[in-house]
Amino acid sequence: MKVRIGIDIGGTNTKFGLISLDGTVLKRLRIATGSFDTFDDYITELISVAKSMVKKDDELVGIGIGAPNGNVHSGMIEFAPNMPWKTKLPVRDKIREAFDCPVELTNDANAAAMGEKIFGGAKEMNDFVVITLGTGVGSGIYINGKLAYGHDGFAGEIGHVITYPGGRLCGCGRRGCIEAYVNAKGILRTLTEEKYNYPESELGKIDEKSVTTKIISEYAEKGDKLALQVFEKTGEYIGLTLANSMVYTSPEAFFLFGGITKAGELLRKPIHHHMEANMLNIYQNKVKVLFSQLPEDDAAILGAAALV
Repeated sequence: MKVRIGIDIGGTNTKFGLISLDGTVLKRLRIATGSFDTFDDYITELISVAKSMVKKDDELVGIGIGAPNGNVHSGMIEFAPNMPWKTKLPVRDKIREAFDCPVELTNDANAAAMGEKIFGGAKEMNDFVVITLGTGVGSGIYINGKLAYGHDGFAGEIGHVITYPGGRLCGCGRRGCIEAYVNAKGILRTLTEEKYNYPESELGKIDEKSVTTKIISEYAEKGDKLALQVFEKTGEYIGLTLANSMVYTSPEAFFLFGGITKAGELLRKPIHHHMEANMLNIYQNKVKVLFSQLPEDDAAILGAAALV
């Protein structure tokens, strides 16, 4: 059988998928990205895991890798703020040395956008933006049917647009990037900042170290005012970001991608409201806010596999 391997490198976990040419995920594995002392130890384990997925009678036709700050031109992860090793990491070339097949690497958000185009909800769209919400915040931008890479391969870092000058410290070292407000840590910080305004909240009585976005969602569904306010503020931050990006991308739709999207309308509704409230009038009521239509657990690896 002809197969591809999709690898999603994240700041927390690295996920692997063995994928048939029609997009069926045949096997899944993962390792903890931050559990290795050196990059060499990490890449050695990554190669070992990838090799273990392929059976003797399989024909491996290619490996696609999505990674934070992944440069499609150089094949490197370059100074990714949420990775354990903050330098240039020659991921593509290291893997090419170990496999006799094409190996390609790109930014993880670009990989997600490619997956949405080939396997998901953007099959009939030429202009759309995928926003990835997780340990970091990124975007993959399609314009006129083509993925926008820019001259250096780094187009699409919407998460590092400085929306609040002098604001929260971002992992990139600057202050006020939207990532610092709507990534996983940013949402929990919003909870910390808001909890004292809602002393009656049951959510506010939980030890903050044990709170996750899933728990916030569960309390919001029960009507907890603090949890609802966290989603309202997060929706405000993301909605403003989408309204700003609308003026230079003008997409048919924004696709939201990542674990927090499990919150559904608790998240989408305030995002759409604040997006329209901040939208330039010539763009109002023209763009959809949708959730990724890729299978939830396989979206990232399918997007990576779409590279090959």
